[in-house]
Amino acid sequence: MVSSAVRIEELERISASIRGRSLRMVHSAKTGHPGGDFSSTDILVSLYFGVMRAGGTWTNAPDRDRFVMSKGHCSGAFYCTLAEAGCFPAEWLDTYMQPLSMLNGHPDRNKLPGVEANTGPLGHGMPIATGMALAARISGASWRTFILTGDGELQEGSNWEAAMTAAHYGLDNLTLIVDRNRIQQGAWTEETIRLEPLADKWRAFGWAVHEVDGHDHAAMLELFGRLPFEKGKPNCVIAHTHKGQGVSFMMDRPEWHHKVPSDAELAAALKELQS
Repeated sequence: MVSSAVRIEELERISASIRGRSLRMVHSAKTGHPGGDFSSTDILVSLYFGVMRAGGTWTNAPDRDRFVMSKGHCSGAFYCTLAEAGCFPAEWLDTYMQPLSMLNGHPDRNKLPGVEANTGPLGHGMPIATGMALAARISGASWRTFILTGDGELQEGSNWEAAMTAAHYGLDNLTLIVDRNRIQQGAWTEETIRLEPLADKWRAFGWAVHEVDGHDHAAMLELFGRLPFEKGKPNCVIAHTHKGQGVSFMMDRPEWHHKVPSDAELAAALKELQS
């Protein structure tokens, strides 16, 4: 049996690899969202390699868990995760955002294996994920639905309409993870539209809420292992993260929401990630 320490070490290795690969993709494409890629990487890795059930394959098994990347602008980390999970050949990553590439700036389920929903316009993922969870409930299926949103994304009202619907139907097979890095395009979230007290808002909408360090694989695996948190309530995990996690000059810097690294910055970042 593989020890838990070895397992966590492997998840950390995958995360570091995904951060490096996604940053090289952004550098090559001359566009992307590396700050959010880095804040969400550990969450994605914990879900795909420690929590969600593939049912044999992520692309077409009827009993696979579903995942919706609502913050679709952070496609670099998402695509790297899907490639690592075997959804498509890693070589495809080299085509990121190139003309006619299947790896668009935002995920497209009609083009890329492993993508469950088209996302990009913020606030669309929650209604889609809620519908998926309700469909599983109606059909008596055992698969679960997970969704990752940005925190600034929660300023879109459609999230809260879906939140009311999920609570009304008691969708405890639905788990929302909020990437709470506290930065959105151009500024900190609390300077733009205040979100706090965020946990209390979700509880008021009828959700079971827990908070976790979104860069601590062990803590996330333990918490997700307790799903559902309360029978008859949808699950909300507020994952506290850092924009640009893993690279000192990127971390907690609003400009890295949508910034392309120079050649020197790329080299410096890769050196930090490999150390």
